[in-house]
Amino acid sequence: TDPAATLAELRRIYFKTTKKTIDHDFAHAISLLKTIESEDDRQKASVFMEGINELRKEWSPKPPRKKR
Repeated sequence: TDPAATLAELRRIYFKTTKKTIDHDFAHAISLLKTIESEDDRQKASVFMEGINELRKEWSPKPPRKKR
């Protein structure tokens, strides 16, 4: 697999993901990340992965808080 193409796809996912597609996009990004062999390329991918994960956290339903 071409690492540059994989990084480009991760970048595309990051900028195009929506609240409706985040779960699928996150899973797709993980599978892409697993194909990257070079440590340098993994470092570059980590920026997009962190961003996608932050979006996933923001858009995930929050569990109801318990009242005391």
